[in-house]
Amino acid sequence: MTDPVMEVESFRSESAARVLLGRIERLLKRAGATTDKPVALMEVCGTHTVAISRFGLRSLLPGSLRLLSGPGCPVCVTPLIEIDRSIAAAETPGTIVATFGDMMRVPGSRSSLESARTDGADIRIVYSPMDSLQMARENPGREIVFLGVGFETTSPTIAATILAAEREGLGNFSILPFFKTVPEALDMLAAIPDRPLEGFICPGHASVIIGADAYEPVACNRDMPCVVVGFEPLDILSGIEALLQQVAAIRTGQGHARVEVRYKRAVTSTGNIAAQELLREVFQPCDAEWRGIGVIPGSGHDLSERYRRFDARERLSLDVAQPIEQPGCVCGEIMLGRKLPTDCPLFGEACTPRRPVGPCMVSTEGSCAAFYKYER
Repeated sequence: MTDPVMEVESFRSESAARVLLGRIERLLKRAGATTDKPVALMEVCGTHTVAISRFGLRSLLPGSLRLLSGPGCPVCVTPLIEIDRSIAAAETPGTIVATFGDMMRVPGSRSSLESARTDGADIRIVYSPMDSLQMARENPGREIVFLGVGFETTSPTIAATILAAEREGLGNFSILPFFKTVPEALDMLAAIPDRPLEGFICPGHASVIIGADAYEPVACNRDMPCVVVGFEPLDILSGIEALLQQVAAIRTGQGHARVEVRYKRAVTSTGNIAAQELLREVFQPCDAEWRGIGVIPGSGHDLSERYRRFDARERLSLDVAQPIEQPGCVCGEIMLGRKLPTDCPLFGEACTPRRPVGPCMVSTEGSCAAFYKYER
């Protein structure tokens, strides 16, 4: 039997890391990168963001390489109006709101779910959307609203929960669909005029579901290198090496962008077909607003007509006022790769994990929270 500790340690070898760092440095020189004109790569996964900060990778890499954190935290990209709508649902008489814990402290315009619970709203933290079905069974006289936050990693499990609610005939279960999809966000980022980005560290978890082929349009149509990467230090360094091989070839006119997988122990080209079929059955594509970024066409999942009765917006009156953004917060600029958390005037002073101003400081996968914990 394989020792799991030894398995993990094999992806944290110092000697192997030194070899990869040497290759990365040589590739940066081949690409003509300097500290004044660095190569900028972006990870679009909150778990990668945390791993890069936790393992100190930014401090190990040459100054001619910039690692930027994109919109890879689903809590962070949930728009302000949806936070306000979630609070409105929780304050509706006869309603129980079920949510993952990261959503509790995200600031809305005037409050948060945590504050609303303190004021008497019935808001419960769950670890699986299926937990909310048990609430519906146990509370037949109350409406259970699950906050459907997440990328392709979590949305299939919520789709399965909706199908289970239909099979059981549960008439008091609904969701607020805040789902986002990764490839459309990457396409938007790659299409920004005069973009500083030259490659994407593609998410590992979401790619297990959607498959590496989902990034082919970004690589081919935008000439943007894409490499799917795991979460250990050597995974990430190997992914950076693969991206820089492409960047160097593009800069020297010797190649074009492509999709590569450096996380083959978990990710295939086609992904999880069964999960994809679940998504197609329950949801349909829609335009979605990303907090601090705006509307990205086709980047969301809405309930299909057949399952529209499970939409809490159809069942509850959740009209909310025009949202009020927190002054000084630059979470949107950070998620677009235009700023680092340390560029924010609020970072570490007015905005801390105990007193968060913006969503990137709230979620455990937020870039500001990762910087605060590991890179201050």
